[in-house]
Amino acid sequence: MSTFTSEWQDWKTRREADLAAPHGWLALVSLDWLTDTPREYPGIPGRWWQDADAAYVDPAGAALVHEDEPITDVRRFELVNSGAGTRVLAGDVEIEVARRSGYLIRVHDPKAEVLRAFHGIPAYAPSPSWVLPGRFEPFDEPRPTTVGAVVEGLSHVYTAPGVVRFSHGGASHALTAFNGKDGGLSILFTDATSGVTTYAANRSLPVGAPAADGSVTLDFNRAVNLPCAFTDFATCPLPPAGNHLPFAVEAGEKTPYERG
Repeated sequence: MSTFTSEWQDWKTRREADLAAPHGWLALVSLDWLTDTPREYPGIPGRWWQDADAAYVDPAGAALVHEDEPITDVRRFELVNSGAGTRVLAGDVEIEVARRSGYLIRVHDPKAEVLRAFHGIPAYAPSPSWVLPGRFEPFDEPRPTTVGAVVEGLSHVYTAPGVVRFSHGGASHALTAFNGKDGGLSILFTDATSGVTTYAANRSLPVGAPAADGSVTLDFNRAVNLPCAFTDFATCPLPPAGNHLPFAVEAGEKTPYERG
């Protein structure tokens, strides 16, 4: 096995282990949107509601814990729209609170059927031919960019710092990039395989931090599915307008077995 292939296999193993974490995306078993009326939700302890700014929970006698601290009175959660959520522990399950325009709660249960049945993610065989040089071109100012979601009527707003340009098959292509991890970028895209061999709505390509001259590397072998490819309880964003590649990216993750 070549070094390139073994490094990809190690990455894939880590990726699948993260996805199969006891309270990860595959452990989702429900999604409920909060209203301005305090109420209970099936199978979820406490009483939950929202207002224009925040979500709230009244434990109502239930044993709930947030950030290692028991919740003994009404707890307020003010979160960033389309940003990270926070989690409330209830026994062996975690109740995620997130803001997606309005507030939602969803339960991560380590006994979830999808999690128990998980046996990896189908993917194209890795190929160095899908490691392409590119160049990041920043906008004069980062642009707030509104995109749709897999949930009808929902939208997300992300900050786009610029575009990544690269060539394939003798043609030049440009993809709007969002901010990624550790100074890197994240690119949501579709291509000619979408809805055929790969998940129809989107895939995500992580890109390392640009070099001083803007050069980046696009390794499409590491294009991954978003959580919505595995579960109906995710609210994943769709790619920005123009982020469709007119050729088949036969690299990276394919449509999950769970959607087969």
